[in-house]
Amino acid sequence: MISSVSPASGSPGGGTVVTITGSNFTQTTAVRFGTTLAPAFTVLSANQITATSPAGSGNVLVTVTTPGGTSNGVAFGYSSTPVPVLSGVSPTQGPTAGGTTVTLTGSGLSGATAVRFGSVLASSFTVVSPSQITAVAPPGAAGAVQVTVVGPGGTSNGLTYTYTSAPAPVLSGVSPGQGPVSGGTTVTLTGSGFTGATGVFFGAAPAVSFTVGSATQITAVAPPGAAGPVQITVVGPTGTSNGVTYFYVGIPTLGAIVPAQGPVSGGTAVTLTGTNLLGATAVTFGGVNATSFTVVSSTQITAVAPPGAAGPVQVTATTPGGTSNGVTYVYAPVPVLTSASPTQGPLEGGTTVTLFGSGLTTTNAVHFGSTLAAFTVVSDGWVTATAPAGSAGAVNVTVTTNGGTSNAVSYTRVTGPGI
Repeated sequence: MISSVSPASGSPGGGTVVTITGSNFTQTTAVRFGTTLAPAFTVLSANQITATSPAGSGNVLVTVTTPGGTSNGVAFGYSSTPVPVLSGVSPTQGPTAGGTTVTLTGSGLSGATAVRFGSVLASSFTVVSPSQITAVAPPGAAGAVQVTVVGPGGTSNGLTYTYTSAPAPVLSGVSPGQGPVSGGTTVTLTGSGFTGATGVFFGAAPAVSFTVGSATQITAVAPPGAAGPVQITVVGPTGTSNGVTYFYVGIPTLGAIVPAQGPVSGGTAVTLTGTNLLGATAVTFGGVNATSFTVVSSTQITAVAPPGAAGPVQVTATTPGGTSNGVTYVYAPVPVLTSASPTQGPLEGGTTVTLFGSGLTTTNAVHFGSTLAAFTVVSDGWVTATAPAGSAGAVNVTVTTNGGTSNAVSYTRVTGPGI
């Protein structure tokens, strides 16, 4: 008894391999398509036979004959659909364990009902277009087999695919082991079994490009990726390698710098805060490298400002993830005093002295000799200070700002008139 025939149609020229399912097939002596004997058939079990269709036309009944008689007939149609044609297979080899995804190219592949590696059905297959099918190779014995596609029009020509027992590629290292999320980092992979490699993957993403330098070395360009670790693998004719870890580093960001200014002579220790600062390779002040820096954590760096010209500059941090945004640091000019008015006052102090000059905006101390005085910043060119008490004679008056300590102007304490 026959319950089904698959495929249910084939090429008028014959050659379609048909699977017949039913019962009591053990002693089959003939398979007919209409009145024409199948040129070949194989009894796989009591319930299944494969048979090759002869040439024919129209619709016919497939029957099976055994010593017990002839079965019922199941319809098989001779279709004018063209026989599929294969022109390419890639890759052309894979491990005996199977699992290799193979791309088949050709024509007339729409409606494919089976892909075979030798006589074994592919583990799975997908019809991508009339000219392309992807199929997963089943396990097979070492050696060459013919890959064929079965469609409504018949069975295609065969292309050679070789099962190899060579070991899969092995990865032992990657350098550098990290790069920016934007991708583009060229990494060197070391290991073994790289000859004929067909793919390099960063997680599930293929490398932008790769070059097999030798059986033990590949260079690959990392694709973009999300911050965090991924496994790099190499796909070769004999399988997929183990994975080695590669880190996508987030782009660093800076949020603040404290203090935000210092003297043009440099030397100010500043604290930078932000994100993704681990692994910093440079800190620059307006393009000039910091005198030194220390990565405290992923959110903090301390750095020593280099000398610079008066005015604002952008401070940036560079890590394997890229270069951060800039935060503003101001090089304050060294203050300059040009005059004081008045230039003298009583021993007991209290005189309001006006100091004229430039670069006085950030004044943080005024000294009469070694004595601090109370002061008020009026403008960048003008500070008033209250002279402290002291002994008779001249003292040097200086102003200290974020840019340093000024030159001195003279102020003289004088004794008042006596009676």
